[in-house]
Amino acid sequence: MDLEIHDVAELFGVSESTIYRWISDGKIPAYRMNQLHSHYRFSIGEIEDWLLSRKPDMINENDTPNETTNPRRPGSKQFNLFRAVHKGTVLHNVPGQNKASIIQNTMKYAAKDFQFDPDVAAELILDRENLMSTALGNGIAVPHARDSFLSTGHDAIIVVFPEEPLEYGALDGKAVHTLFFLLTGEARRHLQLLAKIAHLSSKPEALEFFKAKPKKTQILDYVKQWESQVAG
Repeated sequence: MDLEIHDVAELFGVSESTIYRWISDGKIPAYRMNQLHSHYRFSIGEIEDWLLSRKPDMINENDTPNETTNPRRPGSKQFNLFRAVHKGTVLHNVPGQNKASIIQNTMKYAAKDFQFDPDVAAELILDRENLMSTALGNGIAVPHARDSFLSTGHDAIIVVFPEEPLEYGALDGKAVHTLFFLLTGEARRHLQLLAKIAHLSSKPEALEFFKAKPKKTQILDYVKQWESQVAG
């Protein structure tokens, strides 16, 4: 099912007035069923691609004081990022000289814990990368597949720190030092996590934190504290 105005406003933590302004300015892809239909709709796939192709600070645009709709914080579900990292794992110093090898090695390491075929999972994620790089910029990437390959209904995130930063096709040209592998089973929850990671990756203090390759307990503490401030 495609998204409506209120869904996208909630997703990006802005007012509905901001979304209408983005549509008017041609900043976000939207459609109407026909010229007489006044309600806008948004394709989930197009919104995902749009999010990946934007500069991270694009989704942090604040509502102007004269807007009448109450603004909402980025991410509609409080602590969903914390829960996904908690369900997932953190891998340090994963070897890989390029995008393909880091994805393949990560899937091999994670396959046992999450009960999926590592070769199939890697192929699905690489197929998504061939459509568009999942690098958000600022050294952060969010590899994922179009379709879920999890055997459980729980969303999970695998945080990966490669041995060395690697070229990932980011629009800003920066090498990637942290990868958030998104393992999700539902499109809207996937977009919520993607938007929240994009928001987090625009914060200089968060980037410095992840560059230090923290442990899982440290990441959980950091994310929980951050989400308590931004999630309503």
